[in-house]
Amino acid sequence: MIEVRQLQYAVLTADSLSFARAAARLNMKQSTLSRKVKDMEIRLGIKLFERTTRGAEVTENGKVFIEQARRIVTDVENLLTTARNVSYGLQGRLAVGYCSSLMSGNLRLAFSDYLGRFPEVQFDGIEGSPEKIIHGLQSQTMDVGIAPIGLCEEGLQSKLLWSERLFVALLDESELAAKEKIYWQDMRREVFVVSSNGIGPILGGLISARLTEQGFRPAVIYQDTSQESVLSMIAAKRFISVATEASQGVPWQDLQFREIYDANGPARLEYALYWRADNDNPALKRFFKLIEERYPG
Repeated sequence: MIEVRQLQYAVLTADSLSFARAAARLNMKQSTLSRKVKDMEIRLGIKLFERTTRGAEVTENGKVFIEQARRIVTDVENLLTTARNVSYGLQGRLAVGYCSSLMSGNLRLAFSDYLGRFPEVQFDGIEGSPEKIIHGLQSQTMDVGIAPIGLCEEGLQSKLLWSERLFVALLDESELAAKEKIYWQDMRREVFVVSSNGIGPILGGLISARLTEQGFRPAVIYQDTSQESVLSMIAAKRFISVATEASQGVPWQDLQFREIYDANGPARLEYALYWRADNDNPALKRFFKLIEERYPG
């Protein structure tokens, strides 16, 4: 068997045109290098170098072999570099589940920061409901999930990330738009529409809980569509909706986003990071480090 190390010796000798110069770069004796290359020549059955007083010249048969050996050596070096980068979290794959808008806000900034720092990592963002994120983490098709607080599942760890203000999305001509501040009870007669995907069920549950606390029976319609499509439905002058501040990345004609208040001040939705304790993906460790820098403590 020919070893990669022997191929490296031959390539370096060919590049140096001298056993002496190649041996010096390898920090070994010239006689040792010459003997190892000679052993390979005997095993191959071809002469690679003409040994002269001026140095070592590659033979015609040797030229073809050296070029092939050079490709092999380069491939092996690339493999070693890739292996090191994967172990350091600089390459590989990271699958992140999330149920929040990417129009703007903390989630978009965190994703953009990670992609900018580690362009060689295959980054897969998977939008879904909290239930989908839990299943993805448990089945190990996701490395980490970002979702509102409250996901409880055995084997998962969590870390509080950030909170986002809650807004009601309504038409400019709505009676609510004329109010200085909008409280949950001010929306008791409204019909809400939310997405049945992503963060939609969380917002729907929140609407129901807050209005029920006020003694009202909420009207919430779930649509199997995106949050962006939900906002488009509001423009049809039939509904209102609730959105996080991250949903305001682009302007919507004829729509207002007004902050919602409760007894304690502006209403907010808190988010957390979720992951399996036994996940040892190096790329995930890099993601944790980035998150810790952005949101210490």
